[in-house]
Order: sequence, then C-alpha cells, then structure tokens
Amino acid sequence: MSLRTIPLAAGALPVLGHLLPLLRDPFGFLTGLTGQGDLVRIKAGPATIVVVCDPELTRQVHRDDRAFDKGGPISEWNRRLLGDGLFTCPHQLHRSQRRQLQPVFHRDLVSGYLDKAAARIAELTGSWREGQILDVSAEMRKLTSSVVVSTLFSGTLPPETVRQALRDGDVFLNTPVQLLTLSEFKLPVLNTRERKQAQQRLQQVSADIVRRHRSGERDRHDLLSILITDEDDHGTLSSPDEQISNNVLTFFLAGAETTSLTLAWALHHLTQAPEVAARLRAEVDKVLADHPVGPADLPHLPLARRVISETLRLRPPGWVASRSLTVDTQLGEHLLPAGTNVVISPYLIHRREDLYPDPERFDPDRWLHARATATAAYIPFGNGARKCIADNFALGEAALALAGITRQWRLDPVPGTRVRPVPAGTLRTKGLLMHATARAR
Repeated sequence: MSLRTIPLAAGALPVLGHLLPLLRDPFGFLTGLTGQGDLVRIKAGPATIVVVCDPELTRQVHRDDRAFDKGGPISEWNRRLLGDGLFTCPHQLHRSQRRQLQPVFHRDLVSGYLDKAAARIAELTGSWREGQILDVSAEMRKLTSSVVVSTLFSGTLPPETVRQALRDGDVFLNTPVQLLTLSEFKLPVLNTRERKQAQQRLQQVSADIVRRHRSGERDRHDLLSILITDEDDHGTLSSPDEQISNNVLTFFLAGAETTSLTLAWALHHLTQAPEVAARLRAEVDKVLADHPVGPADLPHLPLARRVISETLRLRPPGWVASRSLTVDTQLGEHLLPAGTNVVISPYLIHRREDLYPDPERFDPDRWLHARATATAAYIPFGNGARKCIADNFALGEAALALAGITRQWRLDPVPGTRVRPVPAGTLRTKGLLMHATARAR
C-alpha cells in the first residue's frame, strides 16, 4: 500500500517539496490543485500530505470521523492550545462532549443569546464617531468577544482579561499555515517563549473562570452552568475541570474569531460591490425604520443573510483543516494507509467553477437559485458529526450585526489601503481600515 498512486502536485523541488509555492501564494497553490486530481499529494519539506479536491470525497472525510479523526499538523497545533475540547478532541471523546454541550445551543436559548447580541451591537455602533477611522477587524473582534462573554459566560470576564486573552490567542491564530505543515519537526519558530507564555496564560485564565464559577451561583443558562451542573447531577467526574476549561477556551476563542472575521470580510466585500451595498441599505432602512435591530427582524433581512452566506463561501474562517487516518481506508480510487495526513479545504471546494460559476465574484444572489450540488458542497461550518455546534447562533449574530452597522453607518475604505487575506490558522484580514460616516435617519 503506497501513496505514490496519488498524483504529486506540480512544482515540487528536491528537499523543499512545495514549500516555495506554499509560501509565495498559498491560496493560488491550493485552488490550483483542483485540476490535478480528486486527491493530490503535496510535499512540505519531508512531510507528505494528501489534499482532497473533490466535494464528494470531502463529504466522506467529514462523515467518517472515526477513520478520518482529528489529527495532522493543523489539528495538532490547535490541540496544543485547546487540549481535548469539543473542537480538537479525538473521536472517542467527541460524541459524549457533543451530547453534553448540545443543550447550550437549544433554539430557545439561542433566541435569548441573540437578544444579548443585539444589545452589544447597539453598544458598539453607538460608540463610533463621525469621521472616525476604524480598524474593522479589531472592532468586529471587540463586538464578538463581548457577545461570547455575555451569552456563553454570563458576562463574568473583566474587560482587561478579555483583551489579554484575545492578544494571547493571536499568538497562535496568526501562525502561518505553511509553518504548521512542518509542526511535527519541532521548528524553533513554533516553540518560542512568547507562545509558551501565551499558552500558559490562556489555560490559567480558563481554569480560574471554571474555579470561580463552580463556587458561585449557577443559572443553568450559559455554557459553564450547563457543563458544571451536568457533572453534579450525575455525581461523577465525567467532566473534570480540565475538560471544562478546554471547552471554555475553545468557545471563547472560536466564538470571538470566526464571526468577527466573517463580519470584517462582509464589510470589505460590500465596498467592492456598491450595487449590493445600496440594496442592503434599502432593505435595512425598510425593516429597521423605527427600531434597532433584534432577533425578530432576521426573517425580514434576506439580503443581509445572503451577504453573510456568500462571505462564508468566499472567505470561510476555517479555510483549511487536517485529519489523520486511524485505519486503512478507501477514498475514491485510492486505498490510504493508516497514519496518512489528509487536508480538506472549504476555500478550495467553494471555488470550484463546476459548483459556483465565476467563483471569485462576490454575488449574494447566487443563493437565490443555488443548485443542490452547490448547496451540498457549502461547508463553512464543516459537515457530519463534527459540524460546528454553534452554526445557527453564528449566522444569526453575523446577520444582526451587519444590519445594525448598516442602519447607522456607512463604512468606506481609507484611500491608499490594500486589504489582503492572511493564510494563518484562520482566514484573517490585513489592512482593513475604514472611514465611518453616520447615516441620516
């Protein structure tokens, strides 16, 4: 059994493999693999990785999470920080954690979360000033982190603790994904004192949160209360403090990061599509003529929701992920041996022209008539048992925030700035500065 039956991507160099094209243009290199096969081998130095380029095979990887378990360079990097929380834990731990956490995202509770999100949106948009130049990515993280704290942790984190945790999270989240492909080789650049200190601070603050919450009042309506109360009700240590702490960190960093990136990219793409932006303003002005945005408005904001959907197609925050095979497994025409590192990528799948015509074009209206095949291959939140547990909450929060911002402000690019995607652990932005102009009501 050998991976040599899988075509090797073009452009490999001796020793370096594909490191140079990965460094020069990781996005172009990734999407360029589509025409080279359903499965394609890439070499990152001495490491061999199989990239899945076919939507049906990607779906198989998602759904067979026992064989395609969390593993490989990207997953292992995340596990260094998040331990065995819901996002990073192996298959043997995932089902029980998922069942335990599912009540946190019951429809009735999500409605209450969105009420709190609307209040945070009003606070943020009310704090901006006419003519202010906004670092949009930072402002969106300020918003989404406050939403996470107020909904999932009942507002128990002091502002400076939140700011420091976000800074420490950046130390990991800003790591170039090209370096992560080499993480198994213990490169010194991946094991700096800064990273170790950031990791220690994050794990310490999440452990302190659990400890304080355990000794105080529990309202059963947030993540921590449900985790801790569930343990007490069973009278067991099925959820020890370390596991609870890992999930605190997981939900805080993931909740603040992914939705903030979606909003930042949505606001950017609207500046590049003025006709769509004008239609969005018209929709918002009609629906929110006499009141600030709230959860009840979501059904009446279809364009805002399509803008979020299209942003997630073009700029999925979790743009690339890795898995590791636990057993020999047939994937398409190839039998892959246990231990193979596999990469799947929403970014790649969402840019297949056979699924999404003119895939680089920002077109929210493509979701009015999307074909079933395109919808089935739409995977910004993953698929199968590992699909993001908070997807409905995240979609609702993003649409509310987009409408709330549009109601009060027009955001235009600062002249001379150039917005660029950053190929880190998440699909981040660079250079997203915008000029805020208050809209007359």
